[in-house]
Amino acid sequence: VVRFANGRLRRPDSLRFTVYRNRDTAHPRKRHRRILVSETERLCYVGHNFGSEVMKCNSLCRYFVGVLDKNSGQMEVYNAEIFNMQPLLSGGKCWESELLGCFVLLIPALFPWHGARTVPSLVHAERNSRRGEHSKSRVEVKQGVWECTGCYNVCFCLAQMDLCIEAFGTSKQKRALSSRRMNAVGNDIVSTAVTKAAANVIDAKGVTALMQDMAQDDVQNISAFLPPCHEDADRPEHVYKFEDILSPVEYEALRVPAAALANVTAEEMAKRAEERSHCSFVLEELKFLPTDERSRDHKARCLWFLDTLIKFSHLKVITKKHPMGPECPHIISRKLMKNFTSLTYNNGSIQNLISASMKAKIAAYVIALALHINNFQTDLTVLQNDLKLTESRILDIAKALRLKVSKAKGVPGLENDQNHKLGTLSLPLPMQKAPEGQRKRKKMN
Repeated sequence: VVRFANGRLRRPDSLRFTVYRNRDTAHPRKRHRRILVSETERLCYVGHNFGSEVMKCNSLCRYFVGVLDKNSGQMEVYNAEIFNMQPLLSGGKCWESELLGCFVLLIPALFPWHGARTVPSLVHAERNSRRGEHSKSRVEVKQGVWECTGCYNVCFCLAQMDLCIEAFGTSKQKRALSSRRMNAVGNDIVSTAVTKAAANVIDAKGVTALMQDMAQDDVQNISAFLPPCHEDADRPEHVYKFEDILSPVEYEALRVPAAALANVTAEEMAKRAEERSHCSFVLEELKFLPTDERSRDHKARCLWFLDTLIKFSHLKVITKKHPMGPECPHIISRKLMKNFTSLTYNNGSIQNLISASMKAKIAAYVIALALHINNFQTDLTVLQNDLKLTESRILDIAKALRLKVSKAKGVPGLENDQNHKLGTLSLPLPMQKAPEGQRKRKKMN
C-alpha cells in the first residue's frame, strides 16, 4: 500500500512499481527491508520501510489487503505495509551504491529515465536477479532504448531538496533545515577552534612536556586500582597502611571465622593441603604461625581475608547474595561487592561483574596484605599462581605498587621453585612508571 507525500495522482492506473529487497536474507532485520520505486510522467518516487524517515504506523499495527473474487464471492487476505512515496530529483547524491551493494530486484517494471519516452528492457535484470548474479549497475543506450543491466541509477539531490523546502516547505521542515545548517556551521567552527587550540598548546608546552603529562595521567589512572599510597612515609608499614586494607570494624568481624585457622592442628593442616581448601600462599604460611596468641590471631585473620580475596577473584559474575558462603561476615561480603566488582546490565537486570580491572585491583590488595604478613617481602610467583595471572601482569602490578622485584629461589615442592620473583617494599620508593604496554615476543629459533 502506497501513499504519495505531495498529493493525489491523476492517473494511478498507469503506474508500475519496482520492488527491491535486501540481499542479506540471513540477517533478522535486513531481510525485511524493501525499497519501492515508481515514476509518473513528471516525477520519480521512492519509498522504503527502514531508516529514520520510515512511517511509524507499520510498527504500531498490522495491515492487510483483501482481494475479492467476484466469481466465487470469496476474499483472499494478504499481509501489507504502507510505503510513503517521496519525490526524487535528478543529480546530487546517488543511491546506486546502496542498491547495488545491498538490494536485488524483485519485481521489474516500466521505469523511463531522464525524460526519455522509451521503455527500458528489464529482461537482463530479471534473469540476473533469479540466478543470484549482480553485475555492476549501468544504463546503456541501444537504438534509442535505455537498457538496465543491474539496479537503477536513482539519484537524490539534497541541495535541490533544500531549495524546495525553502520555497514550498512547511514551517516544521524549514525549522529543521535551519537547524541542520546551523549545526553544520557549528561543527566547522568547533573543529577549527579545537585545531587552533591544540596547535597553541603544542607551541607553548612542547611535545616532550605533553608526553610527560600523558604519562602522569596514566599513572593516576593506575593509582585508582591500588591501595592508598603514602609516599612521605618514614617506615615501610606506613606506605600502605593496614587500616586502608582492613578497617578496625572489618578486622574485628574476622575474629570468629579466622579462629579455625588460628587453632588448626597438624592433622587438619595435612588434610586441608590434600583437599586444596586454601591457596598455596595460605597453606605455606599456616606452617609458620607464631606461638604468641595475639600475633597468631592477627596473622590468622590476615590469612583468612587474603584467602577470601583470592577465591573471590576466581568468580566472574556474582549471582548469589552471599558469594563466599554463610560463614563470611556480612560486612566483609559488602566490602567485596562494593570495592571489587563493577555493575553491568545484562538480560534486563543489573549484575555484579569481576572485570579484568577489578581482578587487577584484587591482586594489588592481595600483594599489599601479603607484604604486611611477610615483613614487607613476598613471593610474587606464588601469588601469581594463586590468582591465575600471567607473570607480566603480576609484575606490572608489583611495579605500580613501587616494589623492587628480584629473582629468588622458591620453596621446594612448588611449581618453578628455581625461578621465583620476589617483591620487596623498601624506602626510598622507586619512581612510579606507567606500564610499557604489550611486550615484544621473543623470536623462536
